[in-house]
Amino acid sequence: MPRASSGVPRRLEEFFRIGARGSSLGREARGGLATFFTMAYILVLNPIILGGATDIDGDRLSGEQLVTVTALVAAVMTVLMGLTANLPLALAAGLGINALVAFQLAPRMTWPDAMGLVVIEGLILCVLSATGLREAVMHAIPTALKQAIGVGIGLFIALIGFVDAGFTIGREGSPPLALGSPEGELRGWPILVFCLGLLLTLALLARRVRGAILISILVTTLFALLVNAVADIADEAWGLTAPSLPDDVVATPDFGLVGNVSLFGAFGELSFLTVVLIIFTLFLTDFFDTMGTAVGVTAEAGLLDERGRVPRLGRLLFVDGLAAAAGGAASASSNTSYVESAAGVGEGARTGFANLVTGGLFALALFFAPLAAVVPSQAAAPALVAVGFLMMTGVGRIDWSDHSLAIPAFVTIAVMPFTFSITNGIGAGFIAYATLKLVLGRAREVSWLMWGAAALFVVYFAINPVEQLFGVA
Repeated sequence: MPRASSGVPRRLEEFFRIGARGSSLGREARGGLATFFTMAYILVLNPIILGGATDIDGDRLSGEQLVTVTALVAAVMTVLMGLTANLPLALAAGLGINALVAFQLAPRMTWPDAMGLVVIEGLILCVLSATGLREAVMHAIPTALKQAIGVGIGLFIALIGFVDAGFTIGREGSPPLALGSPEGELRGWPILVFCLGLLLTLALLARRVRGAILISILVTTLFALLVNAVADIADEAWGLTAPSLPDDVVATPDFGLVGNVSLFGAFGELSFLTVVLIIFTLFLTDFFDTMGTAVGVTAEAGLLDERGRVPRLGRLLFVDGLAAAAGGAASASSNTSYVESAAGVGEGARTGFANLVTGGLFALALFFAPLAAVVPSQAAAPALVAVGFLMMTGVGRIDWSDHSLAIPAFVTIAVMPFTFSITNGIGAGFIAYATLKLVLGRAREVSWLMWGAAALFVVYFAINPVEQLFGVA
């Protein structure tokens, strides 16, 4: 096959524009691997969350089946995103939404009914994407807020890395966060593995070593395997996954949950208004989580155009909505774009070719699920902290002299990590932006779409008193 001047086969270059975006097949492959390794925890965590709850009939979802559907939907939708939007943005079951489904929806209805609401929410996202409304909202966001979203996500995923590794923990009382243990001390081998892995990652980045993030993940995993083999460490000390070679490498996938869904069953269990409010909460979380992730990851990749717009945004948003519906249809909960994709971008990924690698690994996980659990959080988390640094550099592009923009930008950046939610950060920033423009007499500078989004977020934050007002149980 003839090759383009970048060394990429011509057909691949014409489809993915790998060379045109300053990348290479090697960088794309490394980026896809890095993204998978930083996301692989979802194969363990999603079954734990969904499998840890019972529905109104007392039924539980099978853990083995949940691993299968989690890997299946992530593989299919990640590849689809790469082929249609040509962006290094991987998808999998959304954290937060899966907990909402498990612990707020399931106790009030059956599992098929709960997953049916996820499907409906995803279809609404698809319709809004197809009509261009979702894309128009993203284009209406001021550049300063887009930059702030990227910075806030950087801090957010750095915090995720620290928490996943056990370097930072939550505690009762004050302060609410502590270093390593309630007493504020670092203890145990797993924390040492993380600290050494983080230092290795930062050192490789500082020396601009190609494949720095991926090299760090692999080396730290090998070190963790060695430590776990020679030291007497309880599996619980590592968190979700202990670094040990599995007894069985191959597992037979069980697709029994696929299609086990009831679209309108929830309307027979709860009042119409209650169901509408549930769908609204699911919808708003998916809508703006994706918005923040898309802007943050593509900005870090240098793919935004001169007006700060995401390329092929309409396709990106449609696939994301389709992923939400597909996740519900497979009983894997809503799937959404993953902020951990920034790890792949940090490794050099710039196109959807990286998604083929990430999606392919999720597909392999259908049959080699035990191997996906070999990489402990302490080995993958340093990549998230390092990417947080890379995304933090965007703070210098914000105009801090204009308080009508700087204050909403600050609110966006602060609220994301402090509330552990991208959606909360975007919502708080939108409300602050609209309010300040109003009190400064510059309301005309705010588009009607931003006013509408700010109003929706007011309802979102006030959902509890709204439910009480209308007597919703």
